[in-house]
Amino acid sequence: MPEFLLLGLTSDPKQQGWLFASFLAMYLVNVAGNSVIIAAIRRDACLHTPMYFLLSSLSLVDICFTSAIVPRMLANMMSKSKKVPFAQCLTQMCFFVAFGITDSFLLAVMAVDRYTAICNPLLYSMTMSPRRYLLLVMVSWVLSHLHSLTHMILMARLSFCGPNVIHHFFCDVQPLLTLSCSDTSINELLAFTEGSFVIMSPFALITVSYIFITHAVLRVRSERGRYKVFSTCRSYLIVVALFYGTIIFVYIHPSSTYSVTKDHVVTVIYTVVIPMLNPFIYSLRNKDMKQALKKLLRRVE
Repeated sequence: MPEFLLLGLTSDPKQQGWLFASFLAMYLVNVAGNSVIIAAIRRDACLHTPMYFLLSSLSLVDICFTSAIVPRMLANMMSKSKKVPFAQCLTQMCFFVAFGITDSFLLAVMAVDRYTAICNPLLYSMTMSPRRYLLLVMVSWVLSHLHSLTHMILMARLSFCGPNVIHHFFCDVQPLLTLSCSDTSINELLAFTEGSFVIMSPFALITVSYIFITHAVLRVRSERGRYKVFSTCRSYLIVVALFYGTIIFVYIHPSSTYSVTKDHVVTVIYTVVIPMLNPFIYSLRNKDMKQALKKLLRRVE
């Protein structure tokens, strides 16, 4: 099995120190913030609804998503040897793809939940029953991990006999494909076609759902009523715009146009920054979450 040299964000020792501190701080904020969101939702009976169950699921996936990348990246920064065994690289790629797609699917499920609550409120309790939204979350996890496993199996069959330097801070699909000396046409076809499908299908579902939601809200005569409905969707739309904007920028293009250097900043945003910001985005503009967090803090004290 080959070994790879994972170069990271920079080879400048002067920059390694502040980069290590910055990413460690963002990782700890991510884990702590999302853990608090999960704990607040579990402890507050008022938040035992489909919307908040999905939010807690998203927080869990955000922790897993970042944990698949940042700990290894931090260890790599502190190590003189940048070598990563092929098996570890393949495992990291597998979990990164799995949790990234799960994130995408859960955002789509959350859009369906909001569409049902706003456009068909009388059918909401029947449509989004506990059994059904639990099933949707389970299907999201299973499908994303099956997709990731397919990538892993196809990557494992490739030969790596040339350069072994990965110009990235984690083992992603495209950087590994560029190093292979085998025929990667099947891998590239999967990455571009099915990869585009699992990203763009949830995005399309979200877009259609919010077109109907917007149409329904605009029919509300009360300005206060319209504001109240839009305010419940605002945080979600910010997360969707950040997540899909960066994901589409990095992945929805042919491998011939791939440039790790160009994509570094954008990749850091969706792998580290967005999962860290999600707890703040969802809690600061949500009265129910603010009250739940206050209750949790009082219990801790």
